[in-house]
Amino acid sequence: MTAERPRRDWRDTVAEAADLALLGLAVAVAALPLLTLAPAVATASAALHDRSVTGSWPPVRTSLARFGRALPAGAAVSAVALAAVVLLAADLLALATGRVPGGGPALAVTAVVVAALLGYAGLVAVAVGRTGGRGWRSAARHAARTCLHRPGVWAAAAGTCALATLLAALVTPVAVPILGGYTLAALHAVDARRPAGAPEPAEARDLAIRPEAS
Repeated sequence: MTAERPRRDWRDTVAEAADLALLGLAVAVAALPLLTLAPAVATASAALHDRSVTGSWPPVRTSLARFGRALPAGAAVSAVALAAVVLLAADLLALATGRVPGGGPALAVTAVVVAALLGYAGLVAVAVGRTGGRGWRSAARHAARTCLHRPGVWAAAAGTCALATLLAALVTPVAVPILGGYTLAALHAVDARRPAGAPEPAEARDLAIRPEAS
């Protein structure tokens, strides 16, 4: 006979919700210098991956070590990501205010492109979490293959990021950092879903084999 798994009750749900909220706050604090945004997200993604594999969060010392190792490459990734965000936000603002011709159709197309890029970035964050918060190039290639071979996952990731962006604009600013932990957890859940019987992609196996790749 196999032992039955213990049933989860409301206390487990509340505890997990609190953990994700704290994770989001930790990411926000670590990302305050802006150039540490990518290392903070990568470290949080690695913690979520550990949580899904082992059932427990990694020790604080492990997360701090991962954050330190992720800083050199992560700072460059942060700079590129922030520059892209500024350019896309300026484009959307110019279209919304009528300073650039195109009107509603151009604004809608641009919004879809932005959501797609956010979805891709979210999948990169998930992939880099499998390598202990490092290996941005491998994660970017893996996310690109995911978008190509599993467009439904890409669409779900884009929708998740778009919903998080909308909620961030609606909730009180104090609650915005909390969304980070929930959004990253949702992206991990989206990426983990695949059709029943579908083999695990080779790229995902390669990432799992090299958990601390640089």
